[in-house]
Amino acid sequence: MGEVTTGDGVRIHYEMEGRADNPPLVFSNSLGTNLHLWDAQAAEAARKGFRVIRYDQRGHGNSEAPVGDYTQERLGLDVIDLLDALRVDKAAWCGLSMGGMAGIWLARRHPQRFSRMALCNTSSYMPTHEFWNARIEAVRDGGMEAIADTVLERWLTPGFRQREPGETSRVRQMIVATNPIGYVGCCAAIRDMDFRGLLADIEVPVLVVIGAHDPATTPAQGEHIAERLPGSRKAVLDGAHLSNIECRGPFNRIVLDFLAGSTP
Repeated sequence: MGEVTTGDGVRIHYEMEGRADNPPLVFSNSLGTNLHLWDAQAAEAARKGFRVIRYDQRGHGNSEAPVGDYTQERLGLDVIDLLDALRVDKAAWCGLSMGGMAGIWLARRHPQRFSRMALCNTSSYMPTHEFWNARIEAVRDGGMEAIADTVLERWLTPGFRQREPGETSRVRQMIVATNPIGYVGCCAAIRDMDFRGLLADIEVPVLVVIGAHDPATTPAQGEHIAERLPGSRKAVLDGAHLSNIECRGPFNRIVLDFLAGSTP
């Protein structure tokens, strides 16, 4: 594990697994989680021959949480600063939700740095401003506990929450442990994002992962991305927002095979 300092002076925490000479794969977490979102993927990816790089997005986990609104550009540049510091010229990418949004920006602005991308449970545009402003105010007024249960209900289906209370509790703990300052800063970046105009010009090979029962980034939002990315592949999994947790078996197989280049 370690830290790098970004171009604007913010500390970003990261962890690495696997052989140093293996092809690198970067995992990027969602809003309100941290790099442990990927616990079920990291070990398997390392076994499959990747050098796994996980990091806490700005404002999350053990990364620094500067005060103020963040931007998608800055969240993307954090990744470029991380890769530069680790001397990684090119990597595969797997981002979920906010991590997928960062992936869209990176694929358009820095395509030479990425071999393949999995954009999971994500969107190129997140209406409405009023929704995100209300979420920001709720966290400012009541902290992360004020939204934790509502968010959890959108992230995992009722059946999964009933079957796996331990995993559900672990996800909830990630939510409530998130720094409220960093959370609202990232909410602003999502609120102000509109990447719909970037999609048609993306040339990095992409797999779009969609949760069939995802109310947070809906199947329609995932289909919008897949339809506008030339040559992209699509996988629809039988879960809600956290496909990597709720559908971890098929998610790992489909995503890791694609990122390894096992599928066209």
